[in-house]
Amino acid sequence: MSKLEIIIASTRPGRVGPQVGRWIEDAAGAHGGFSEVEMVDLAEVDLPFMNEPHHPRLGQYTHDHTRRWSEKVAEADAFAFVMPEYNYGYNAELKNAIDYLHHEWKYKPVGLVSYGGVAAGTRAAQMIKQVVTTLKMTPVFEAVSIPFVSQFLAEDGTLTPNEEMQTAAKAMLEELARTESALRPLRAT
Repeated sequence: MSKLEIIIASTRPGRVGPQVGRWIEDAAGAHGGFSEVEMVDLAEVDLPFMNEPHHPRLGQYTHDHTRRWSEKVAEADAFAFVMPEYNYGYNAELKNAIDYLHHEWKYKPVGLVSYGGVAAGTRAAQMIKQVVTTLKMTPVFEAVSIPFVSQFLAEDGTLTPNEEMQTAAKAMLEELARTESALRPLRAT
């Protein structure tokens, strides 16, 4: 069986990442391609900016926060990054969380759920592909890109997706499940 971790990248006060993440979590549960779905919020993980003395490739972690983060990432088989676009790029907290580790990311697929203004976070999603492929992750082509995300938020703060968003989420989850299965033998070695 396989586990999908949905990582909420934004830690900013007033963020909408958790609302987008809850919607993706619900969509993943309804999809059924993963035996377990967990939302991981970087605001709760609360990693300081990289403070490990050794290169992550060595896996010689000296801090408890890094060991906990390593265990959390290692237990996942696939990821969905729920990420905002800040100044044409992805946010520093997500890059920091990725850079803390090395082997834990290998041979795992990642789906990108981006949001923002007119560009729907697509510039950030494009930029992070260079980072994740360096760690031997596989970004799936299918993605969810949400333009002017606030238009989809109800008064109670929940996200109400339109048909295009629902179709995109289903396609991304389908490809994540398929790619996770294909990559599983590589993770076993």
